[in-house]
Amino acid sequence: MKRQSIEYSEALDLLIQQQDQQVWVKALCDIHEGDLIATIPKNSCLTVKSSGACRLIEYFCPEGYMALSVALMYEKSLGQQSPWFGYLQLLPDRNPDVPLLWSVEEIDELLIGTELHKTVKEDKALVYEDWKACIVPFVESAPIKLNPDDFDLEQYLAAKSLISSRSFQIDDYYGFGMVPLADLFNHKTDAEDVHFTSISSQSESNTDSSENVENPIDDYQNGDPLGQNQNGSTVNSLEGDFSSDDDTCSSTTEILEMIMVRDVKAGTEIFNTYGSMGNAALLHRYGFTEPDNPYNIVNIDLDLVHQWSSSIFSSRHTRSRLSLWKRLHHSEFPGQQIDYFEISSDGEPEVELLKLIFIILLPEKAYNEFDKSKVASISNKKGIMLGEITETNKKLLLTESVRGGLFSLADIRERCYGLRSMEDDVEALKACPVTNRKLYHSLVLRTSERRILEKLRAYATAGSAGVRFVNGCNGSTLRKKLQRR
Repeated sequence: MKRQSIEYSEALDLLIQQQDQQVWVKALCDIHEGDLIATIPKNSCLTVKSSGACRLIEYFCPEGYMALSVALMYEKSLGQQSPWFGYLQLLPDRNPDVPLLWSVEEIDELLIGTELHKTVKEDKALVYEDWKACIVPFVESAPIKLNPDDFDLEQYLAAKSLISSRSFQIDDYYGFGMVPLADLFNHKTDAEDVHFTSISSQSESNTDSSENVENPIDDYQNGDPLGQNQNGSTVNSLEGDFSSDDDTCSSTTEILEMIMVRDVKAGTEIFNTYGSMGNAALLHRYGFTEPDNPYNIVNIDLDLVHQWSSSIFSSRHTRSRLSLWKRLHHSEFPGQQIDYFEISSDGEPEVELLKLIFIILLPEKAYNEFDKSKVASISNKKGIMLGEITETNKKLLLTESVRGGLFSLADIRERCYGLRSMEDDVEALKACPVTNRKLYHSLVLRTSERRILEKLRAYATAGSAGVRFVNGCNGSTLRKKLQRR
């Protein structure tokens, strides 16, 4: 950090936990809101723009995360010739806690039913395609000989796991990058102690640049075409014919500042935040979860709703009701397609799911009238336009049969987790040591999602009692139909 002009306060203590080798940052003395605790020059960050292979990478790998993965692999392949050699020696080879690096067997066993199960399997299937399409041509076209072993599929997976869990959005010019020192601060949802601020000599104002949230600042000119570090020493460059004539060195006055946003007592850990995201997103990108995360969600796929409807009604009935719902949705939100419905951490379904269940369960006569007038009649209520139903008044749709539909969908979604019950998962989590990170965090994810389904059932139970469709089947009738099936 000294060689790269990275400065940090003597009030910081960088520690390694012996139990799991995790690094954390502790306050050696009281630190106060507004204190500047670190400055990091942007050109000391490992980015595509600062890499010696910048132009070639951008030519073959235009996508952000893939391009940064190639830059990381390239700089690692340079060994001591890389300006980031010291930093790279401190990084782990990979982040084994990121599900992308888990075996297919582990994914199927630990993530079944969760929001990540399908996503991670799709990710793994796409990795080989990306590697074949972009990284292999990059190695073959390099103007200097590269060792293919430094860029093979395993190295790409390892690089992706580090990029996923350690990269920051720096600004519009540098894009994503690896930021020394900054990646040592652990995450805490909605309770961070430090924020990043992006400073440029070309602007008199500061622009907050919270991690993983794009925050553009002034445009900058392109970086050093010779692959020089800030000390002026030349490293191997792959620019060749891909370099541009207008590349000039970035000013070292362009820096990232780390500023305290709350007081921290001596001896306590200093936290950053990686953003407001649920456990599925945290585990997917960073390889960990948080108990009682307020941003957890569960999705109910449109296919599940189709499956539920088809178990009660004819295929023709299901198709026509789905078609009507889609027409109504597209009339309100042109071009927006819905493939799933989100259930929030407190168990509330989004309004579009209630609308779809409402339409599916309309009696035939009411449905035909609704298809013509787009007005639905509910006993003890005036006719309502479905387009007028929003998140604020969606409980108008909680008829007895709709509540029964929510119960049934919660049950179907619950079965996605396999034969283990919620109680089994809770007991397994209590007995699981935190050091068994894959099992522990997958259990936290499973239990947090299943608790949301419990809250969804409670939400349905607390719906407007006694409200039902005119001439419509009620929730008891609906559940009896399901039980008979």
